[in-house]
Amino acid sequence: MPQFIEDDAFGTYFEEFEHTAWRLETRRGYGSDRAGEKYRHYLETGEVPDDSQRPWCVNVRAQTERGKRIERVRIVDNPPTHEQRFLLAAAAINNAVGEDIRNVWRTDAQKAGLPATDFWLFDSRRALVLHFDDADEYLGAELVEDAEQIVRLCQVRDTAWHYAIQREEFVAQVGSIE
Repeated sequence: MPQFIEDDAFGTYFEEFEHTAWRLETRRGYGSDRAGEKYRHYLETGEVPDDSQRPWCVNVRAQTERGKRIERVRIVDNPPTHEQRFLLAAAAINNAVGEDIRNVWRTDAQKAGLPATDFWLFDSRRALVLHFDDADEYLGAELVEDAEQIVRLCQVRDTAWHYAIQREEFVAQVGSIE
């Protein structure tokens, strides 16, 4: 069983990084999204409410205004699941506040050898590997600081970013989602 960090400490990594915070998202959906009001609203209306004042967005704006980068790549099925369509629509808000969220088709991710592991990589020095159960419920984050593992995750980041498609172009490939 991995050693998880305290849940209260999770947010501090996004305030204390020096240059880059980068994430790979590999799941077809997340239990936390399905349980949220924002997702229910999306299912009912096809629209994502503007929540650009939520704490995540406020912090992204503050960090990127300091010259830091927050980026992520999401692996998406073809056709996308409802949850993936929701995340693709919601990414417009995150991108508008300074985060750079891109997407890669699952078949391309598999061809490139990307792992099925969600993680955040901070300053190419430490990572939080995110663990989920079979129902996509978040179990916890495992801190990784081992240099060999970090180098491997940096290689994953570089490969994913190479194949990732900016949101607007990806939306055009998927079709109307907004």
